Amino acid sequence: MSEFGLKFAVPKNLSAKDARQNFYWPSSGPGSFVTDLTPKLGAFGPVNPLNADLVRLAVMVYAADRSVLRATGTVNWTSRDLALTVPVSNPTVWSTYADDLAHLLGFLSGDNWSIAFRSARFPKETIVPNTHPTLERVVLLSGGADSAVGALLARTKPEEHVLISHHGGNSIAPVQRRVAEAISTLVPEGSVQDHIQVHFRRMQAQPNGYKFKQESSTRTRSLLFLALGLAVASVNKVPMWIPENGFASLNPPMGADQMGSISTKTTHPWLIAELSRITTAVGAHGAIENPFAEQTKGEMFRWVADTVGDAAASDFLRHTDSCGFTNKWRFGVAKDVHCGVCFGCLMRRASFAAAGIEDRSSYAVDKPPNDRAANALSKRTLMPSLAAFVARGVSLIDIAAMPLPEGYSAAAAHDLCRRGVAELAELA
Repeated sequence: MSEFGLKFAVPKNLSAKDARQNFYWPSSGPGSFVTDLTPKLGAFGPVNPLNADLVRLAVMVYAADRSVLRATGTVNWTSRDLALTVPVSNPTVWSTYADDLAHLLGFLSGDNWSIAFRSARFPKETIVPNTHPTLERVVLLSGGADSAVGALLARTKPEEHVLISHHGGNSIAPVQRRVAEAISTLVPEGSVQDHIQVHFRRMQAQPNGYKFKQESSTRTRSLLFLALGLAVASVNKVPMWIPENGFASLNPPMGADQMGSISTKTTHPWLIAELSRITTAVGAHGAIENPFAEQTKGEMFRWVADTVGDAAASDFLRHTDSCGFTNKWRFGVAKDVHCGVCFGCLMRRASFAAAGIEDRSSYAVDKPPNDRAANALSKRTLMPSLAAFVARGVSLIDIAAMPLPEGYSAAAAHDLCRRGVAELAELA
């Protein structure tokens, strides 16, 4: 069992044991994270304290996930035992839902989680006034194609909204800015759309030099993204959009021999409904919506083309980033080039084809920069798994095994998966 706590002051003499078992998030000075945010999220305005609690939980989940190695790190992996003690404003109300949260995290990451809550005294910080008093929606913008389509859709609506992006200081930050700027050009007379980028990542080492382990398969960073968006939305108590095609959200397994699913489970309808239920029950703001829950990625791409034209859609979508091969740069692949062989890339390529839009994205698999990159791409390709997945399809038995929220019919899920598989068949 790997156990972690979160503290808001770094001891003058930080011991190796404390460095191993705690994350530190001080209001100023060095800690365990690189961020401009403080623990009460004062830069966002008068955030609901219980939503700030949720962010602190998500920060710990994200950091713990990165800091404990898995036995294997490919498609199939072993689960880990992780225990967190989370500082919150009201431990009594949160403790009621500790088991529910642990189950949700297990669904998201495939691990065994144990969560306890403690009362904490938070450092004083400045709470800025509400800078968006007429805000009506928050939209998560990751830099991926689906989130970009969601941001474009929001721009065509009359309601004022803000785009929220999270990055760790890597190459995705300029992609997020480029997408936001492109939308303002495509829809110049659209609704007010400010863009807030949040820089938050775990350090490589603690202030005393203790080096964290580096697990690369993290699937819980998205929970931090959700929690940050809900914190901003809590100021005005408005809905938060997390745009993702409904087929990928359902996450049918690629094969019986693979524990891993076709993508992360961040937007799975059960997870979204459960997170919303728990956060609302404790008194936090939990209004989460996926505007594309009933659509495939190809259908989303076609909507963009119908809205701004095929050529403009091709140019807009090619600047988004769907690649899951995050360390491809180590093999000489440029950061703005997609690998072309991960599931995100394969679905992207199939969606362009299904929508009838020219795919002007750059894929390393089409022209590897060197033999080492070609070998890495060959080892990582999911094309054989994709072909087998398309041939097998998604059966009613697969649908029956999915946890679906109340009101989501198995028939609707099966029809959506059928359409999604048909789009993937463009490549298989």
